Order: sequence, then C-alpha cells, then structure tokens
Amino acid sequence: MHEAREAALGHCRKLGQLAARSIRHVHRHQFEEAERLLEEAKATAQLARDALRPFPELNPAYLHDSEKEMVEAAAVLAIVHDRPYPSAEELGAQVMSYLNGMGEAASEVRRYALDEMRHGRLDKAEQILRQMETIYEDLITFDYADSMTGGLRRTCDALRAVVERTRSDLTATASQQELVRELRATREAIQAKP
Repeated sequence: MHEAREAALGHCRKLGQLAARSIRHVHRHQFEEAERLLEEAKATAQLARDALRPFPELNPAYLHDSEKEMVEAAAVLAIVHDRPYPSAEELGAQVMSYLNGMGEAASEVRRYALDEMRHGRLDKAEQILRQMETIYEDLITFDYADSMTGGLRRTCDALRAVVERTRSDLTATASQQELVRELRATREAIQAKP
C-alpha cells in the first residue's frame, strides 16, 4: 500500500507539471506541443489511477487535484479551438475533478481572451467569453454539498468574478475601437475638404 501511494504521488506530481506546461503552450499558440503534453498527462493520470486501484481505502486527494489540472488543460485547448469539451469519461477523471477543472479552465482562458482583444480579434474574444459564461451557467446548477463537489461553490464564485471582468474588458475594448474608427473617419473627412 505504501509503495502504491508513493508511486501515485510521483505520477500525480508529473501529471500536474504536464498539465501546466500544456496550458503554457496554448497561451504561446504552440498547439501541437500542448496537445502532445496533454496526451502524456492522460497516460500519466492512468498510471496514478492504476497504482491506487488495488487500495480503495487510500484517500487520494492529491489525485483529485492533479486530475483537475489535466481537465483544465484539456478544456483550455477545447475552448481555444472551439471544439466540444472532453467528457469526464474521456479523460478518466472523477466527477469532482472534472467539474472543478472545467471551472478553472473557464477562468484560465481569460488570459487568452485578453490577448485576443489586445491583437484586435474581438470576435475570438467574444467567442471565448460566451464559452466562459456557458461553463459558469452549467456549473452553478450543481448545488450540492462541498463534500460532494470538492469545493465547486468557491470555484464558481471565483469564475463569476472572472467572467464579469472579462465582459467589462471586452465591452470597453469594443467601445474604444469604435471611437478610434470614428475619430479616424472624422480626421479623413476633415483632410478631404478643400
């Protein structure tokens, strides 16, 4: 049992590192590497689960946290590419890990949306914001005790604030871009007069 626990801990540490690296590569637009790291993370998660399977009496909270990171990485990729979200079954994740990972992913993509705004790609930022809102609206329907959801209520509270800030930033950016277009048009009209 001790050996299984130690092996699972090692796999979980590696899983968290792989998931974090995958997310970093998404933000750098290095999607192939992000996908490769995610596949390695999935295999590592399976190794951790396999190590723990013979010992159900172990309480692997560390596996929950690591799986949550893997779900986050998978969901970030799906959101950015506007693909269907992977299911808990596809990822082999526990329900608590899955729900919290989806909430973390919806918060994480704020950074990507801000980068899209900065580069003038408001349509992409708007699409990401819609997905953030959808995930939030879906997650708040899981109104159960924290012991059953792994602290999902806190994740939802944090996500709600992130969604509101992102909506505010997108609205301000769109207004600023419209103002710049109108000022440019006015300047051109003034310069065109004889």
